[in-house]
Amino acid sequence: MKLFFREHLRLIFFQVFQLLFVLFILLLDGYAKNSVLIYMFVLSIGLLAIYLFITYIRSREFYLHLEKPMETLEDSLVDFHETPVSEAYAEAMQSQYRMYQQMILEHERKKDEHVTFMNQWVHQMKTPLSVIQLLVQDEDEPPFPSIREEAERIGRGLEMVLHTSRLEVFERDFRVDSVELKPIVQRVIQENKTYFIRNQVYPDVQIPDGLYVKSDSKWLPFMLNQIITNSIKYSAGSKQKITISGTQEETEVRLEITDRGVGIPEPDIKRVFRPFFTGENGRKYRESTGMGLYLVQQISDKLEHQVSITSKVGVGTTVSLVFPCHVMK
Repeated sequence: MKLFFREHLRLIFFQVFQLLFVLFILLLDGYAKNSVLIYMFVLSIGLLAIYLFITYIRSREFYLHLEKPMETLEDSLVDFHETPVSEAYAEAMQSQYRMYQQMILEHERKKDEHVTFMNQWVHQMKTPLSVIQLLVQDEDEPPFPSIREEAERIGRGLEMVLHTSRLEVFERDFRVDSVELKPIVQRVIQENKTYFIRNQVYPDVQIPDGLYVKSDSKWLPFMLNQIITNSIKYSAGSKQKITISGTQEETEVRLEITDRGVGIPEPDIKRVFRPFFTGENGRKYRESTGMGLYLVQQISDKLEHQVSITSKVGVGTTVSLVFPCHVMK
């Protein structure tokens, strides 16, 4: 109603002004029957009110639609034929909807092509990388240990690239099942065994057998791998343990990865989940990309997990993953 009144406000003012102007001319011309002039004024205003009322009734749905905010793209699909303006608006909205649909489909097609290309590229790069690792795995004289280390870095980078690209089509690439935590953690530790040894850091797994959570058996190991490799990197040379503990609580399962490394400065803690944020520690360690914890949080949100960090400089860092209970065995 307000929108209709605002649109016709100038018409109302113009009609009233025109009527008063005509009455004024009649008075100047010497027309002295005031009752007739008043009758003309009232009749004209009444006819204007009837016109506006009929116009509003015919266009009521159209104006209500305009006043209501659109919540989805489909809300633009309307079919009005009451007035030429509403009909033209409906045609414009339908044309806009078709255009946006085409743009979305084109975007989805390009995104799928990008993900397919990245998957193929990563897998192609893994083949020569595997050959390199195979050739140097039993060689202990320089420079072979350095080659192995660099090959592992490349492997971790390729995995991050692969999962970053797959995150764009996450909804088509995940399946939530009941998974046991301890075997997954042990597998991630086994995959990083040489990384632990090289950096003189040791895992301490404190997860009871039979502790199950609802998660994705492919994405959860990736998340844990990002957290654990971060813990190793920032605890390098400390000869300390990285404690990985799991506890069953009343409404949730809590998994904590605690290191005794350099810790995170307090101003950086709130920003560690931002993409490409490396912070003060990132300037000291060449492998920092600022993407690991960002991916962890993105995946956690999609799987309805919760991730948080507490840290103190010089003491260490604890990363907590919380799985709501729908937990089952």
